[in-house]
Amino acid sequence: MALADRSFARRRLLTTAAALGGAALLGGTAHAAESPEKGPQKGPQQGPEKHWPDRFPLPNGFQPEGIAIGSAPFAYFGSLANGDIYRASLATGRGSVISKGPGAGHPSVGLKTDRHGRLFVSGGAGGDLRTVDIRTGEIEKSYAVGGTFVNDVILTPGAAWFTDSFAPQLYRLALGRHGRPGAVRTVPLGGDWQQGTDFTANGIERTPDGSALLVVNAFADGGTLMRVDPRTGAATAVDLGAARIPNGDGLLLLGRTLYVVQQQQNAIDVFRLNSAGTKGTVITRITDPRFRIPTTAAAWGDRLYLPNARFDVEPTPDTEYDVVAVRQV
Repeated sequence: MALADRSFARRRLLTTAAALGGAALLGGTAHAAESPEKGPQKGPQQGPEKHWPDRFPLPNGFQPEGIAIGSAPFAYFGSLANGDIYRASLATGRGSVISKGPGAGHPSVGLKTDRHGRLFVSGGAGGDLRTVDIRTGEIEKSYAVGGTFVNDVILTPGAAWFTDSFAPQLYRLALGRHGRPGAVRTVPLGGDWQQGTDFTANGIERTPDGSALLVVNAFADGGTLMRVDPRTGAATAVDLGAARIPNGDGLLLLGRTLYVVQQQQNAIDVFRLNSAGTKGTVITRITDPRFRIPTTAAAWGDRLYLPNARFDVEPTPDTEYDVVAVRQV
């Protein structure tokens, strides 16, 4: 990733005292121990997964940001350095690069995979979005949308939705039969959306009932969650009570439980949403001493897997990166 591109990512992610002062006002904290076996849990972990590694390395210098896990126990990670895609077995922690990226200046940021063997990739400061065939590693399609920082992606029936961190807009990639990508259109954000001068939109999810989109807004009201009508782009703030998510990055919705990765704070804030996604109630905060600025999360079994992006250090080809797993709430 070019120096200018790294500065975009670091500007949104480096810790500031003001941001930490605006952390979510949570009712309790779940401290995950060195092993998720002893962390927050609903009951004993079952099956062979309990013997799987709860921490494993990524290649030195990889600069991970996004993670995606599909219907098989493999995790996919995108590189901010050159857009490479790395696949790792959750059972062993071993992996390899399965897709070469476009190169420096064209990172792979947010990721999602579908049931057709396709990976959807946000192109960050490269201003593009891509689809990758995970069986061959080939870039299937690339769309130069002219975005300033295409950040994260979520799949819905009939479309993939991407956020742009420096512009008040989303990108809707139409999906046809067998999930084949079609045309892209830009959806301007309106209503209560407030666009800051720095990183604003970040993670994206669906509401529990699937009627709308949820988008992190790091600028509005000290950091909050916006509910976006996908037909019009009109945004309304989700009622989170006194909680704020100034460092909210990746979102993960499991049922009505929303996990918000607060990367600079080395924490995951957990909310219980109503069905329409208009209101959220704080459940807890997950912390872990192994967190080194995690950015995004994906689930397998009763675990959450998070890549440590380490945005607090200047990346070099020898910088070490890893993935950690914690138990779901």
